[in-house]
Amino acid sequence: MSKFDIKDSKLAEGGRLRIDWAQREMPVLRLIQERFAKERPLAGLRVSACLHVTAETANLMRTLQAGGADVVLTASNPLSTQDDVAAALVNVFEIPTFAIKGENNATYYKHLNAALDHKPQMTMDDGADLVGVLHKERRDLLPGVLGGTEETTTGVIRLRAMAADKALNFPIIAVNDASTKHFFDNRYGTGQSTLDGIIRATNVLLAGKTFVVAGYGWCGRGLASRARGMGSNVIVTEIDPLAALEAVMDGFRVMPMPEAAKIGDIFCTVTGDLNVLDEDDFAVMKDGAIVSNSGHFNVEINIPALEKMSVSKRLVRPFVEEYELKDGRLIFLLGEGRLINLASAEGHPASVMDMSFANQALSAEYMLKNYDKLEKRVYSVPEVIDREIARIKLDAMGVKIDVLTPEQLSYLNSWEEGT
Repeated sequence: MSKFDIKDSKLAEGGRLRIDWAQREMPVLRLIQERFAKERPLAGLRVSACLHVTAETANLMRTLQAGGADVVLTASNPLSTQDDVAAALVNVFEIPTFAIKGENNATYYKHLNAALDHKPQMTMDDGADLVGVLHKERRDLLPGVLGGTEETTTGVIRLRAMAADKALNFPIIAVNDASTKHFFDNRYGTGQSTLDGIIRATNVLLAGKTFVVAGYGWCGRGLASRARGMGSNVIVTEIDPLAALEAVMDGFRVMPMPEAAKIGDIFCTVTGDLNVLDEDDFAVMKDGAIVSNSGHFNVEINIPALEKMSVSKRLVRPFVEEYELKDGRLIFLLGEGRLINLASAEGHPASVMDMSFANQALSAEYMLKNYDKLEKRVYSVPEVIDREIARIKLDAMGVKIDVLTPEQLSYLNSWEEGT
């Protein structure tokens, strides 16, 4: 190991224990790792990964390494790194890692460039920052890149915009679009881990509070459901009439944010867009309102506007900043507006990341086999991979399902038989 940047190598043993604990809950990825170790389908492939540096991610890196890949990892968010995991990756598993929890913006981009110094043949991204820097600043490396994968809704949106502008220089598989990813990771993972982050940061009781969820995609669905399960009165804000209608049918109050801002106790944005909570919203919030974000980037809350409106700011608890407005009201911002489930908590449980990272591993294998047949655009995970991951997960859970009889299969594939 010659190149890495982590907080403290002495944390490695604790990180190894955390990684081993997560692996117990990741049977699908474990089976893929065993096959990869035998077949070595990624032998010699240089991979630069920009992902949250967590115990679950470490097990993905080990799987790619077992498949023969030459892997470098950097953080996809300044606050999401688990420093003990980063130390274990470097000192136990010999995977170059560039990640320090709380790193500043300059260090974050220095780390992105360090990962690109690896001259990747494949990228693995979580938010498309790595691909963005590659296309904007390191274009000399583009000819060597065969393809990539993307983990998040935010990243897929950015990459599809690049493809529409003919700016994307290689094919990308949108892991986020897999059913075994967004149905489970986004809904169950984000729902649970976001509440975990809010509670760890604040220790507030959710029961009886008015909890405002901005956005009713899969992440918003999961968050709203779990906040209601904790006893909160949940309000959903949306710009999509279909999503808003679904929220109403699911039993939630739906209203515009300017109205919700007046009555909410706790706010959490999960939209992927910017300024979802803005100056006009802060102006009418209750004294003591708690503001958080679980979308990938911290732009969903207009923090510069909040700072401009404030006369003072102080850290009152880890990951809780108190902003005093000119009229004396206090607004509490969690985790610097970054994804609170990873800033103050540990991110998604390993059992749900098992499926997401199984998609990552198998998509990398698929991309290596098929990149020369693919166009420079964003592709969904092949359905055969998606269904195989679901099948393995069910087996690991001890769940059996029915199988079509030949007669039933014939019926479903014919048109002659009517009522």
